[in-house]
Amino acid sequence: MHVWGKILGFVFGFMLSKSLFGALLGLWLGHLFDRGRGFNFNGIAGGKEDEISRQAAFFYTTFSVMGHVAKAKGKVTSHEIAFASAYMDKLGLNSDLRQQGQNAFREGKSSGFPLKNRLVKFKRLMGNRHDLLLMFLEIQIQVAFSDGELDDAERSVLHTIAKLLGYSAGELDNLLEMIIARTNFHQQHAGHRQQATGNTPFSSQHLANAYKVLGIDKNASMSVIKKAYRKLMSQHHPDKLIAKGLPPEMMQSAKEKTQEIQAAYEFIVKQNS
Repeated sequence: MHVWGKILGFVFGFMLSKSLFGALLGLWLGHLFDRGRGFNFNGIAGGKEDEISRQAAFFYTTFSVMGHVAKAKGKVTSHEIAFASAYMDKLGLNSDLRQQGQNAFREGKSSGFPLKNRLVKFKRLMGNRHDLLLMFLEIQIQVAFSDGELDDAERSVLHTIAKLLGYSAGELDNLLEMIIARTNFHQQHAGHRQQATGNTPFSSQHLANAYKVLGIDKNASMSVIKKAYRKLMSQHHPDKLIAKGLPPEMMQSAKEKTQEIQAAYEFIVKQNS
């Protein structure tokens, strides 16, 4: 079993940053090194080591901010804990990565968590990879909605996160509406398929949610519908996100989003044919 990468990564990460975040980030990098996904020390900027750094930062920041969002109301509920656990299950994390995710979540919900500092560094490391920032923000929104509600404290922290990542209040509100619609559409569509016969009726709200999933008006032309669909599929394409720095363990989450977007598009096309 290779462990020296983890040990050295943890030690040097703590020495350089004097923080738990730096130590665990070093631990993650060491873990990747031990797995043979190591560094190209002779590479130039944009090489393998930069990709690994982005993947590590995305993973750790996702779960630490997730803990912060979960604590927004003052207390982490069973809903947020269940969401974090289910998300780790969905990612298929091994015991080492799951422990790192849990450590990050605990740090995020601790008092004095440096949200601004963490997100400024995160955004700088992500560079111009807006698709990754969008996916990150969507995950935090899903945490806030894990109990089916969004109170003022949760909305406030989401606006802070969005602003630090470069999104306006209006853009966040539009994203909130799309994610709510996507959740509702997914539930409605699953129920529709279970009852599916050639003439199974659908609700007008079902179709309205499908349009909201694509972020377009219900009176949009087919050319506008196709353009919105292609843009969203490009933004959430798993292979593109992996190439930009999404940890491979999070590919399944990206796949599910593209499936939901495709289902909404196909439903709209079918109802307009």
